[in-house]
Amino acid sequence: MLILSRRVNEKIVIGDDIVISVVEVRGDLVKIGIEAPKKVKVYRQEVYDAIRVENTAAVAGAVALPDLPL
Repeated sequence: MLILSRRVNEKIVIGDDIVISVVEVRGDLVKIGIEAPKKVKVYRQEVYDAIRVENTAAVAGAVALPDLPL
């Protein structure tokens, strides 16, 4: 893991087309801005985890569907 220190209005560049900006720091809350191409999906960790759980459940359900009588 790379750990960087940044101040408000400073940026981090990832690759050629992703820019992370520190927008605001207030106490222990940091607001960041993310500029990325539309094809790059950006999620908060808890949302990403929920999507993975839902997708895993959907795949498990899809595997069981062929066994159901029509």
